[in-house]
Amino acid sequence: MYLTQDRRSFLKTAAAAAACSAWPLGCATLPVIEPVARKKKPAVIRGAFFYPSQEVVLAGKCEDSWCKEHWSTWPGNQFQPEAQQEKFLARLRELATGLDVQLALEPKPISTNAGVEAFLADVAKTKPEGLLLINFWNTFSAKIKPILAAYPGPIILYHALGANHQLPPDYFRTAPHTYYIHSMENWAALERGLRAIHAKAHLAQSRLLRVSGGLTKEADDREDFFEMPIHGVPAEHFNDLFDKTAVTPELAQLARAVRRCASDVTDLDEKAFLDGVRAHAAVRELLRRHEADAITIQCLMLKHRKPCLSFALNNGALVPCGCENDLNATLSLMLGASLFGRGGFQHNPEFDTERNLYFASHCTCTTKLHGAANADAPYALRPFFHQLPKSLALDVQWPAGAAATVFKYQTKKNTLDAWRGTVVTSPGCPPTGGCATRVLLQIAGVPDVCSIYAGPHPILYCGDFAKQAQVFAQLYGLELHTNIPPPSHPPALKPEPKPAPKPAAKRAA
Repeated sequence: MYLTQDRRSFLKTAAAAAACSAWPLGCATLPVIEPVARKKKPAVIRGAFFYPSQEVVLAGKCEDSWCKEHWSTWPGNQFQPEAQQEKFLARLRELATGLDVQLALEPKPISTNAGVEAFLADVAKTKPEGLLLINFWNTFSAKIKPILAAYPGPIILYHALGANHQLPPDYFRTAPHTYYIHSMENWAALERGLRAIHAKAHLAQSRLLRVSGGLTKEADDREDFFEMPIHGVPAEHFNDLFDKTAVTPELAQLARAVRRCASDVTDLDEKAFLDGVRAHAAVRELLRRHEADAITIQCLMLKHRKPCLSFALNNGALVPCGCENDLNATLSLMLGASLFGRGGFQHNPEFDTERNLYFASHCTCTTKLHGAANADAPYALRPFFHQLPKSLALDVQWPAGAAATVFKYQTKKNTLDAWRGTVVTSPGCPPTGGCATRVLLQIAGVPDVCSIYAGPHPILYCGDFAKQAQVFAQLYGLELHTNIPPPSHPPALKPEPKPAPKPAAKRAA
């Protein structure tokens, strides 16, 4: 019945590659300790193409107002929709590569109201994670409208350019939880939609581990929007594990590689390097024990046990790690890893109010700014800025002129921030303060840069991902704060005022 595509075999290979990249810079070998990835089912995306065959049109049997004329409405009788369908199917397979999705597309186009009803009935029965509807026929827009009304989940609605006449239908452009793409072979837009559904389904099957100094025993919680289990453990679990971790030859090799590949090392002794890799082993072991996909640790007061190096390595390998037991920051790192395929930089925001620049600073920046498979950014090593003993932190140099995105998800508020910016420089310390990695950004089109503040610990990504965040917010009903143009939607129509009620007739005395 369907054309299906299962990416599990691909993901096994991708996961292995990501695990190898957790040991950075091509300078070290893998250790024995590895986290156990939780098994996940691919997100099922049901879909269909909408157009009639030319034979049906010429026979006057097409279900539209032009049937009696034997007329091919837009896109016309030279569009070759069957060939276009094959082309779209091939590109969709390519776009889904690396995403944990299963495409389940109807092999034959839908061209009748009965076909729409059968499709809807099967969707209700199978309960997919999303829909992909591709419309190649102007008068069939009305046939798709009931699907938008009936299906409660995210819908990617692709409407080929020239397969519409005059303005696109308002009910396409304003439909809730719908990403409407009216464009010409816009593969980037289709990929954004697929990535969004992949990310939401991936996080729903993930598990977050929180390590807290305020806990005396393990505790379970849940994040409502992502429907994600959260498991809490006392900080003493991490401390005990660290204290029992010996420096193996593999860990010693990693410590040497981290030092050797740095452009500079400031005021750090050998113990700081060995403590850094011991913390990395402890973090990995906690992830393995609890079968967690991500971790956040109340880390500021861990003294020599601080996991700054481990978090930098793991985030670059798309194993999200959040500082200071910050739930919003860690959820943002998890969402960014699935949605953008990048590790992010959790930071504290500051603002140059004279130059209207954004300043990001913290101690756990990944060197893999351009993705796990790409080259490392240059980095130096220096102590964590705020507390003795002098534990190791990375001073990563961001490339001037690179696109960047300030990103933050906030649980319970159901808001998403995604601000498009450009890297100005990675300033030294002094003249700036802050922490080990420091980045100055120009945020495009924002008169007062302080206005984008959304609280502590947003995530900075190297790359322009604001549009991808916008699509995710659109499909899942999040409130978006951004500086990129809104989708091409008409303004909501104001309801017409109701006529004033007529005064009741007086009764006769």
